[in-house]
Amino acid sequence: MNRTKLFILALAGIFAVSCATDNVDERGTASMETAVMKKLINTPEKAVKGELIIYVDEATAEQLENATMATRSGVMALDAVVAEIGAEDLQPVFNLKVNADKKRAMGMHRWYTITMPEEVDLEVAAQALANVDVVERVQFSTRVKTPKYEATEVEPSFVTRADELPFNDPMLVQQWHYNNDGSVDFPGAKAGADINLFDAWELTTGRPDVIVAVVDEGVCYTHADIAANMLANEAELNGQEGVDDDANGYVDDIYGYNFVNKGRITWTRNGDSGHGTHVAGTVAAVNNNGIGVAGVAGGSGNGDGVRLISCQIISGGTAAGTSATAAAIEYAADRGACVLQNSWGFEAGAIGNDEGFEKGSTGVEAQALLYFMESKNHPNLDGGIVIFAAGNDGRAVAGYPAAWNKLIAVSAIAPDGLPTYFTCYDRGCNVSAPGGEYFKRNGTTYDYGCVVSTLPGDKYARMQGTSMACPHVSGIAALAISYAADNGIFLTLPELKDIIVSSVSGFGTFSGTKANFEGGTMNLSSYSNKMGTGLIDAYRVLMAVRGTRCIPVPLGEQVIIDINQFFGDGNCQIKMLKSDIPADVIEKLGIESCQFMGSKLLLTCTKPGSAIVTLKYVAGGNQLGGGLITGGMEAQQEFALIVRPGITLDEGTGAPIIPGGWL
Repeated sequence: MNRTKLFILALAGIFAVSCATDNVDERGTASMETAVMKKLINTPEKAVKGELIIYVDEATAEQLENATMATRSGVMALDAVVAEIGAEDLQPVFNLKVNADKKRAMGMHRWYTITMPEEVDLEVAAQALANVDVVERVQFSTRVKTPKYEATEVEPSFVTRADELPFNDPMLVQQWHYNNDGSVDFPGAKAGADINLFDAWELTTGRPDVIVAVVDEGVCYTHADIAANMLANEAELNGQEGVDDDANGYVDDIYGYNFVNKGRITWTRNGDSGHGTHVAGTVAAVNNNGIGVAGVAGGSGNGDGVRLISCQIISGGTAAGTSATAAAIEYAADRGACVLQNSWGFEAGAIGNDEGFEKGSTGVEAQALLYFMESKNHPNLDGGIVIFAAGNDGRAVAGYPAAWNKLIAVSAIAPDGLPTYFTCYDRGCNVSAPGGEYFKRNGTTYDYGCVVSTLPGDKYARMQGTSMACPHVSGIAALAISYAADNGIFLTLPELKDIIVSSVSGFGTFSGTKANFEGGTMNLSSYSNKMGTGLIDAYRVLMAVRGTRCIPVPLGEQVIIDINQFFGDGNCQIKMLKSDIPADVIEKLGIESCQFMGSKLLLTCTKPGSAIVTLKYVAGGNQLGGGLITGGMEAQQEFALIVRPGITLDEGTGAPIIPGGWL
């Protein structure tokens, strides 16, 4: 390809379109080159060969829609460049067969993908296209970072359910990340370093009308522990093979679509790691079915778990480019998903800050994410929530898109309640969840501290990564929407995001060191106040949806809690009245003493757990009014007592104290 010839041809084309006849001086040439470069919204690094994405003006988009040839727009300058680079196809990125009016209003119909021979110099071709007036932006189709994970297979066990476990999934006992009692074989394993899921399951286990899209490797939809929670496209399932039975633009998209190979979901190609299936299992493996593992929102065994669809952007170790990734996100919205699970991204530091990403947010990928967030696919939520893994580069910044402030980025902790050696942290990281971690003992590697989930072929495996932390948060988001629907509560998208990042057990000031699996030493102080808001707590999330304040209570200690701090701004004048705590709550939390003194509650709880109680108080004065007494009125407030290991209260204020490490 002659670079000079291509560049000159593009210049000639732009002059032809604008009917320019004046000579261009040096200043004009420099200005024109600057304008051209501004249209290039990213770089060709790690881009798909033979592919470019353009954003054209409204008139050209209309001409392209009506064009009779796939590589002809009817615009002279654009057609000239397209012909010169040997373009083989010119196709819209987004699918206007579904929600066309909304997509047009957002300008999504103006994005086109140009495919050409792989030997064409992408940078030169991009500059030539940017020289055409009707082309407003040019984007290289960057490949996402391909996850490189080693899955340690675990033999599925078939045992009778332990009395203390809520479901009969035999491997639930190994899922410390749901309920950590400190017994997991991991150095410094800490009770309570988990997502506090068991108590949340008493309130909801998920609903089938809540759909989670897994953007990842293909999900093994035949897996015995996943199949019942896959969302089937009934028209395609019962239609003809090779036919787009539902006319949505995708052929045979029964459980999702493969955007890499343009067809059915796959998981057995050389290079596949099972990553997508592992992630999906954490979100919604079928619960209480007597096999394998449990999923965060996998139901109770009565067909009531949330539903999954697979949006495949990695196949055989090859990642899709930006164009296909954007189409996968769009597809998730069009199939009705309200939670977008993303354990993928670009290398941390590749994009420096939000301003740099905002420049790219004029790009096709951010357009798709915005479309998802604006899609109202559940009657109890006014948009779609997007959750990303922060990244495994161990840097003090999340990778993009995760770091974008419109999304939730998830960092990872280990069973010791401390940051993992690989997690990204600090800037752009919003909340933490268990991501698992390998450890070495006497030179031998152990995987007991990793996250247990599903693997293709009815297998199970342990993995580590922020990829494993992220689906915990996606599953909890799905539970939150389910609980809102159960109780007739409507959430705005900002409300749900606020609930997710504020319903946590806080991290305090980390100190000391921790052995790095790779042989180094982690300086834990580097992570202090940099792991997002804290460790997500599923029960607290549901209480926030409910509108119920949580009172943290230390396990096994007699403590005085000033209830006043949980009212208003903490300076209200109240007097507690004797409240009858139900017998089942006393039994569940092992309450041995409970006394009310002024605004304070003297309490001892000997069992970990959570429960809702209604506390009564006098509003106005120190005594109740009535009859011959002038006094206050009796009022009551619902609270959730959360008894967890590691909680300490200030003796003076009764406020929770965060010990060095975590709460």
